[in-house]
Amino acid sequence: MTNSAAFFDLDRTLIAGASALPIGMEAWRQGLADNKDVLGWALSGITFMILGDQGEASDETKAEFLSRIEGASVDALDALGTGVLPRLVSQVRPESKKLLKMHKEAGRDTWIVSASPTVVVEPLAVSLGMTGGLGTRGEVVDGHYTGKLDGPFMYGTGKAVAIEKIASDRGYDLERCYAYSDSISDLPMMELVGHPVAVNPDGALDRIAHER
Repeated sequence: MTNSAAFFDLDRTLIAGASALPIGMEAWRQGLADNKDVLGWALSGITFMILGDQGEASDETKAEFLSRIEGASVDALDALGTGVLPRLVSQVRPESKKLLKMHKEAGRDTWIVSASPTVVVEPLAVSLGMTGGLGTRGEVVDGHYTGKLDGPFMYGTGKAVAIEKIASDRGYDLERCYAYSDSISDLPMMELVGHPVAVNPDGALDRIAHER
């Protein structure tokens, strides 16, 4: 069993751009979102691609995520994850593919860690031959999402909590682990490991990276 792993943020790190727009478009195609929802996702995705994570909004983002999935069936969200997968695979950065190959050859596990829904993150990880995906998981009762979380919201400190748990479960030495991200919001995750790497960093993360 390996004792180290590499953890990758999704948006602007593992993939080019943001996942919000393709997820929104697929949700609209499947009847899970209306035009207003898709416009909101599109604006959010474009802003993120240009400016990066503005970090304003862990609580707002969480509330929006939960309101969007409340009442949806498990089958519907599973279909969303399957439907958006080809688009996300096409957005994987060439540099990311090289890093995944390098870490696998070094015997390290590889994980996606993202605020995006688990139903999106896990299939993408599988398709890329990664160990797994840690995404935001909604509570399910009787085959439908309740609008509550099942586990941490995978943003900011939530990512660090999830990584600490998976490291404990799998015996990873965090000092030997790597974490890749573009965003200052992922600083807790990056400070947790021995090898943090800033990828396309936003202004705040870039300043910290140069200071250290």
